[in-house]
Amino acid sequence: MADGSPEDTMRGRGSDSRVRLWVLIDANRWTLAGVLAALLFAVLVAAGASSASTLRAVMRSANATKYTFSSLVTALITGVTLVVTINQLVLSAELGPVGDQRSRMRNSMTFRADTDDIVGETSPTEPSAFLGALVDASRERAETLRSRVDDAGDPDLRDAVDSYTEGLIDHAETVSDQLEDSEFGSYDVVQAALNYNYNWKIFRVRQIRRQHRDDLSSDEREAFDDLVQVLTMFGPAREHFKTLYFRWELVNLSRAIIYASLPALAVSLAVVLYLAPSSFPGATLGVDNIVWFVSAAATLSALPFLVLVGYVLRIATIAKRTLAVGPFVLRESERSGEDE
Repeated sequence: MADGSPEDTMRGRGSDSRVRLWVLIDANRWTLAGVLAALLFAVLVAAGASSASTLRAVMRSANATKYTFSSLVTALITGVTLVVTINQLVLSAELGPVGDQRSRMRNSMTFRADTDDIVGETSPTEPSAFLGALVDASRERAETLRSRVDDAGDPDLRDAVDSYTEGLIDHAETVSDQLEDSEFGSYDVVQAALNYNYNWKIFRVRQIRRQHRDDLSSDEREAFDDLVQVLTMFGPAREHFKTLYFRWELVNLSRAIIYASLPALAVSLAVVLYLAPSSFPGATLGVDNIVWFVSAAATLSALPFLVLVGYVLRIATIAKRTLAVGPFVLRESERSGEDE
């Protein structure tokens, strides 16, 4: 933006193209796996159609197809077992003695009590509504800060606060609307939370406060502190729900790989046991029918890996973009000035 502040969406703050972001995080993971499978199938068919030696001749001389699918069977069984086991180890952190569970419960209730004090009511139980309450509280405290500074004698302070609070209020309203229509378990909640760049907002409000610290009244200092407080609460809340989302996705990943591996294993075994060079005689669209079949079988056998790729891309991308908790921005960004 012209004033040095970052964009209001995660997409706008990054340098990734729309297509790249669709692949990394926005697309449904099954849809992405389907697109990757279609590309793989097209490449295999094109390679088979343009090959100088026919697939049937290769199968008669070296039986390479059966060797390939035998390796796929081994990889499927080993890979699926390994991935599911690793996921279960990650999820085993949820298990523990009653003392650990009680400590977690105590910490959770303490955090909720602190949030209740900030939002002025009992905080919601749904993740999207909980985050929305904190976003709304930050908007209200930004409005309070602006109203208290309106009568300030320093015009530079008024201009800085007006510019900052105007952007925060508009952004908070947008994110609040996004959270209102979101349901936990979908990527929508995490996406809306990631769009709210609380870390830069903390940095900027602290910067304004420090630059004008000698001109602030006690009420203005209190308004600054109140806004920093609610923005600071948003950070751990977002990280908590992000962690829960990761665990949710790991459960979905385990189930998805199991679902995809069953037909993949069946097809791979069928090719190894029953496919012969004389199978599927004839041609379709000028391509030998056996090329169509082997390409489809290989694509289906690779589907569990493609599903894994889709889920890992999203989890890794979100983790990379949220490594820092607090007023730290791990990317190149233009700042609106340095602390004095």
